[in-house]
Amino acid sequence: MDRRFFVAGGAAAATLSAPALAQTAARIRWRCPGSFPKSLDTLYGTQEFICRRVGEITDGAFQITPFAPGEVVPALQVMDAVGQGSVEIGYTAPYYYNGKDPALAFGSVLPFGLNARQQYAWWHNGGGAELMAPVFRDQGVHAIMAGNTGAQMGGWFRREIRSVEDLRGLKFRIAGYAGDVLQKLGAVAQQLPGPDIYPALERNVIDGAEWVGPYDDEKLGFHRVAQFYYYPGWWEPSASLTMMVNQRAWEGLTPQFKAALEAACHEGYVFMTGRYDALNPPAIRRLIAAGTQLRPFPRDVIQACYRASQELFGELGARNARFKAIHEQWDRFRQDQQTWFRIVEDSFANSMAGLQQR
Repeated sequence: MDRRFFVAGGAAAATLSAPALAQTAARIRWRCPGSFPKSLDTLYGTQEFICRRVGEITDGAFQITPFAPGEVVPALQVMDAVGQGSVEIGYTAPYYYNGKDPALAFGSVLPFGLNARQQYAWWHNGGGAELMAPVFRDQGVHAIMAGNTGAQMGGWFRREIRSVEDLRGLKFRIAGYAGDVLQKLGAVAQQLPGPDIYPALERNVIDGAEWVGPYDDEKLGFHRVAQFYYYPGWWEPSASLTMMVNQRAWEGLTPQFKAALEAACHEGYVFMTGRYDALNPPAIRRLIAAGTQLRPFPRDVIQACYRASQELFGELGARNARFKAIHEQWDRFRQDQQTWFRIVEDSFANSMAGLQQR
């Protein structure tokens, strides 16, 4: 075979395959503000990763430019900007906006809820996406699950937490409904964006704070202003992040561009969980070596928080029929998942922990 013909033929075939999308579809340029600072290369890094992958998948026909908080809109106003059409797309956590609709929390996490695998399973295979679509539509957005931190830590405290009584009067930075749970137990919950947490701790504006886990928390320097690091983060057994697309902008995309964005978001979910799983273990070792005091929450604190969580869910359901309906379906799924994980995943993890201690 004439090698020149082979090369030319291959080039022609390539032109008719991947680049065909770029040739036949209108080129799109979107801006994507996010809720996470550039210093957090796993949270902001996933936003960047997804935007880059969309461009790669579409051979440059669909390009999305990521922006950090404040460059286009403030960290906690991303969903508003997307819903209003100020920008086409944004990367954020749905539970930042619980005040607009309590059901938005199911798009991220509820206290004592689903882990990262279970959240993904509920959303994609357990009816979650279908239940949540009208919730997001009411905000003017189409939501695509696009990241998960995995199980988080319980945060940084200036003093030890030995009992429920130690929560009374505690000024604590925390997001989502966990703040309402802690307020039931006497704490003073505050929601602050990531860049504002360290200064608040340093100036004694707050007594403690939670963010994500060792890798991010080390980057933000919390160990320099608070000594005690607690686990587990019962309020965030996982935390899903979302690409929110303006509803009209989503409806205007071609099927190919929709598929490209969805595929990139699927990849982003795995990208984020994988990075945290790899980066958190060495980070926690560094923090302990630097003097961080690692502590488990006392059992009575965990039990009190669980009871307060269930009480809160009942109150939210009584006030909001949609929250109640989604919670009932979600909770059945959660119970099935916990039963199954107890048989296989949890028992294996406990077995491995016992073997390593010998």
